[in-house]
Amino acid sequence: MKLSPSTLALIAPFALWGTAMVFMKGVIPHTTPLFLAGIRLLPAGILVVAVALLMGRPQPQGWRAWLWISLFALVDGTLFQGFLAQGLVRTGAGLGSVMIDSQPLAVALLALWIFGEQIGLWGWVGLALGGVGISFIGLPDAWILSWGQKLQAAMLHSLATVVSWVPTLNPAPLDGPALLPQLFQSGEWLMLLAALSMAVGTILLRVICRYADPVSATGWHMILGGLPLLVASAGVESEQWINLNAMDWLALGYATVFGSAIAYGLFFYFAASGSLTSLSSLTFLTPVFALCFGNLLLAEVLTPIQWLGVCCTLISIYLINQREKLTMSWRRSAQVSQLLLKPTAVPVIKLHHSDLSRPEGVTKPIISVAITVPDSDAEVSS
Repeated sequence: MKLSPSTLALIAPFALWGTAMVFMKGVIPHTTPLFLAGIRLLPAGILVVAVALLMGRPQPQGWRAWLWISLFALVDGTLFQGFLAQGLVRTGAGLGSVMIDSQPLAVALLALWIFGEQIGLWGWVGLALGGVGISFIGLPDAWILSWGQKLQAAMLHSLATVVSWVPTLNPAPLDGPALLPQLFQSGEWLMLLAALSMAVGTILLRVICRYADPVSATGWHMILGGLPLLVASAGVESEQWINLNAMDWLALGYATVFGSAIAYGLFFYFAASGSLTSLSSLTFLTPVFALCFGNLLLAEVLTPIQWLGVCCTLISIYLINQREKLTMSWRRSAQVSQLLLKPTAVPVIKLHHSDLSRPEGVTKPIISVAITVPDSDAEVSS
């Protein structure tokens, strides 16, 4: 099957994000999280704005445009990249990837609530299957097998044992004031906040497009969002680049140009129009590309469970993006089935023989035929 240029451009951001994850694996241990987040945003934003100027795209005008772009920069730039960088330090790469790539679920709910986007049965099935797929890809096989065994035991023995299937951390009792710092020390919560920040940012762009060009807005939001991260890095971090070698700088350059500037520029360009649910569902492809390029470049071997996750992810994307066609096909099939199963009216033929009403001169008996159709009062005689 030959992919059109528009389809390739639509898939490109997620392929670039996946490859950037592969290149960044070796960089993360050699630098600090806030510096890494800021250096991926600020230069990329300058590059996007420069390209927008060369293309002749309009720059933001008026206080409303800059207000929305500033909010966009805070949510999708500073908060998203900040939570993501800090979360990656505090959690495993697999679990972190699962949580950050779950943001299509949040986008679908927000798009349904704010813009009234219809998700439908097949869309919900696809979103659920995508969550299962990225879990199979990112979580350790031992966790999945253990949960599967416990779920099977719960189904065979008693519903009460389902409680034991849920993994518990047995946390110590926390007072209200102590709970918030504890949550922000949890890498899982930080990754969840990062996913929610990107989901809100995706929704915000639809509003920003009323006041500014989407490509220019994307570039400026990366500049404004990256500045606080670099300022915070200068204040609380040290030795940000001392341990970086030449290969690390090359990886940072790739992540900045391709994984940030080009990827975010394309993603938010497509997010300005069309279905947000369908577009964000392609985020499920990011860990798939990361696995594939990790296998090619780093000789990483995929387990059978990860291959199953890849299959679930691809099926989920098909279900979400084809949900309207699948719904129409389902309805047509249901209508055809109803027509086929509907009882067919069989005519009843009655023959009447009469000798009494035979006219004079007629020697043969008269036979009258009456045809009656069930569910009808009409009777045709001849």
